Amino acid sequence: MAKITMTVNGRQVSGTCDDRTLLVHFIRENLGLTGTHVGCETSQCGACVIHMDGLSVKSCSILAVQATGSSITTIEGLAKDGELHPVQAAFRAHHGLQCGFCTPGMVMTAVDMIARHGSNLDEATVRAELEGNICRCTGYHNIVKAILAAAAEMGGARQAAE
Repeated sequence: MAKITMTVNGRQVSGTCDDRTLLVHFIRENLGLTGTHVGCETSQCGACVIHMDGLSVKSCSILAVQATGSSITTIEGLAKDGELHPVQAAFRAHHGLQCGFCTPGMVMTAVDMIARHGSNLDEATVRAELEGNICRCTGYHNIVKAILAAAAEMGGARQAAE
C-alpha cells in the first residue's frame, strides 16, 4: 500500500491505496469526488480529465502514486463561492451538454484550452483540441459554441485556470 498526499481543490488530502490504483479511482473512491467520471480507462474518451499542476490530464492514465505532492483540481473545484466558473456557466447558457457524462471532462479541457489560447481561440482550434474528448450525445456544435463564448467573456486572460 502506498501513502499519498496531494492538494485537491485547494485542500491537502492524504490516503493509502494499492500501488496500481489509477488516479481517477483514488479521486472517486478515496476522496469521494465523483464528478470525475470513469469512461474507457484507456485514455480515449476524456471523461476523466482533471488538472494536475495546472495542466489538463486524463486521470485514468496516471497512477495515484505519481500524483503525490501535486496540486489537483477536479470539476468540483472550479466553482467559487457558489458561482459557476465562466466555462461552466457558458456550457449551461449555450446548452453544451446533454446527458452530462462527458461534461466534466469537456469543461476541464476547455478551461485548460482557454488558459493556453485566451480569446484567440477559433472553431477549428477548439474542435482539434477536443479530439481527445468523446461525446456520444451531441454533434459538438453547442460545446464548441460554449467554449468560444467563455473564451470571449474571459477576455483571454490567463484567469481561465483555477
